[in-house]
Amino acid sequence: MDTILKQAPHETRDYKSDQYVRWCPGCGDHAILTCLHKAMAFLQLEPHQVAVISGIGCSSRLPYYMNTYGFHTIHGRGAAVATGVKVAKPELSVWLATGDGDSLAIGGNHFIHAVRRNVDINILLLNNKIYGLTKGQYSPTSDRGFVSKSSPYGTVEDPFHPIELALGARGMFFARCIDVDLKNTSNIFVEAEKHKGTSVVEILQNCVIFNDNIHKEIVDKSYRDDRTIMLKQGEKMIFGTNMDKGLVQDGFNLKVVTIGQDGYTMEDILVHDATTPDNTLHQKLGLMDPKNGFPLALGIMRNVKGLCYDQEVDRQVKEVQSHNKTRSLQDLLMKGEVWEVK
Repeated sequence: MDTILKQAPHETRDYKSDQYVRWCPGCGDHAILTCLHKAMAFLQLEPHQVAVISGIGCSSRLPYYMNTYGFHTIHGRGAAVATGVKVAKPELSVWLATGDGDSLAIGGNHFIHAVRRNVDINILLLNNKIYGLTKGQYSPTSDRGFVSKSSPYGTVEDPFHPIELALGARGMFFARCIDVDLKNTSNIFVEAEKHKGTSVVEILQNCVIFNDNIHKEIVDKSYRDDRTIMLKQGEKMIFGTNMDKGLVQDGFNLKVVTIGQDGYTMEDILVHDATTPDNTLHQKLGLMDPKNGFPLALGIMRNVKGLCYDQEVDRQVKEVQSHNKTRSLQDLLMKGEVWEVK
């Protein structure tokens, strides 16, 4: 009788490279890398069937620390390269590690078109609201008035909101997490990979050197529950230390209420639906700001099915091939009127 050999399940360590991790001690990138390793182990992805692409920046060092295929490309062009990888090798699980400067400034064009095309890649957008690798200039997500080396008197411009860019480009999947919440971050990475199409995951990440505590107003455990809401598909949108606050519809807007006060009951609280095609509520959730009395939305805000660019390209190529007898370069060269010179 033949013995059937079964491959042992992959563990987190199987996705770690032998390279020394060269990020500053305390950098949020360490936690994000760990979450990615855990997510891949949970999904049981074959390391040789994974490609991690990056552009330029602190976050873009991530491919070095993955025991998978990887490509450290050029500034802002990671999304374009990731698109090419997925179209050429659609069987690969393709991940793009990028930052707010890399993908939303010089790479903004490539970012929105990858999202628009709905290429089946996972974009991990690490947002620390600063240029870290080039030593502390303000980025496209830095708040108005932010003081940095390149804006010593404060910025005089408003920032991008990644969810607005993603949904404006007709994005089908958008999620947000924070670097200190490893469990939910790993779970979101898993769901991003399961989604067929471009998944954008904004990760609020701390830069201990040039922008320390930039997300402190929402990550500190002493008040995190009151200033954030973890969205879960099909569940009431409630939050707070005592889970007694919720979101209700107030005309065309959202409103925060306390359950049991002013006549509001649990029945009034909205139920989260990330799968509805209309992205109006998804965007409103993504733009909520603790500075305006709302909780910051975490979790998956949008998760909608759509046609994938890479699958459509593959389908089109096969359809054209089925009606075309040309199969090789030699066939092409000998096609039509040809003659031989002796």
